[in-house]
Amino acid sequence: MKRLLHRLQAACPADTFILIDIEDADELIRYLRQTGRIDPDETPGLRALPGGVSNKTILLQRQDGARWVLKQALPKLRVQTEWFSDPARIQVEANALRYLPRLTPPNSTPALLFEDQRQHLLAMEAVPEPHENWKERLLKGLVDCDLVRQFGRLLATLHRTSHELRQELAPIFRSRIFFETLRLEPYYRFSAEAVPEAKAFLLALLADVRKRRVSLVHGDYSPKNVLVHGRRLVLLDHEVLHFGDPAFDVGFSLTHLLSKALHLPEHRAPLLGAALEHWGTYAAQLDLVPWFEGIECRAARHTAACLLARTAGRSPLEYLSAEERARQRDAALQLITCCPATVPDLIDRFGQEIVRR
Repeated sequence: MKRLLHRLQAACPADTFILIDIEDADELIRYLRQTGRIDPDETPGLRALPGGVSNKTILLQRQDGARWVLKQALPKLRVQTEWFSDPARIQVEANALRYLPRLTPPNSTPALLFEDQRQHLLAMEAVPEPHENWKERLLKGLVDCDLVRQFGRLLATLHRTSHELRQELAPIFRSRIFFETLRLEPYYRFSAEAVPEAKAFLLALLADVRKRRVSLVHGDYSPKNVLVHGRRLVLLDHEVLHFGDPAFDVGFSLTHLLSKALHLPEHRAPLLGAALEHWGTYAAQLDLVPWFEGIECRAARHTAACLLARTAGRSPLEYLSAEERARQRDAALQLITCCPATVPDLIDRFGQEIVRR
């Protein structure tokens, strides 16, 4: 089949476009040589990186020691339900890698090397070794308060600086189509249909988040997308970046800490404490910013909604057992029924609800 494909490609006109598969080593090396990204006689080392739901991801080791990560967006996500998204979203991530170094502390994001819009791929510098995925550390019960505070400060910095540069950034990141297809539809809209008792709450939240354009919103701000290198956080995966409501990022990120508190009862207290620390650090950075008013109440609602969506939406948390998902679903419904107005109250209520069940 490979030989047949190559013969067909050779017979095609020179301007015929062929979409490559970066998980095919021969195809990828041929592409990199033909585009001048590597030397004609160079054969780099290649390794597929695990965990990609929306992208194919390859670690490339060049002969001169340089290490790249190549990402190619998938049109159909690797989940159990049918979930599609335009692979042109890789352009959002490339733009994010161009602008985020201006908006965040030094070395908070990898450097962009190149983008190929037709192939729906980009390459960035690999984060140097040694590094560790923060999600994996947390799932081992390793809660480091300094890293939690960095997590809160980094998010606050992104929101504050992007708001200050909103005249420049809002037009560049105005599209929210990928936020719709990768977050709002699979999380809130899907859950609204799956859990009728939450439908009114979720539809109201959808209407609210769609009307707000305050700052850049990462849209995937979670420990899974953070590497720890030299006791500093490096943020990854920016394909949902858009100008919108920063309260979504807060709720989305808090959900990951709270879900791990449910999953790891022996580490529940420090993980609930980490959620409080994350919020407290974030809020302290923005306390005097005029647009911060009202964010806490919205963040609490987004936390409750995301807690439900990660059990009832298209992308349930993979580390939760069926019993844990049921407990989180029930706890989230209790929060949705009477949602606390403050984040500390929500965290406290969630901790109480998961103990009762």
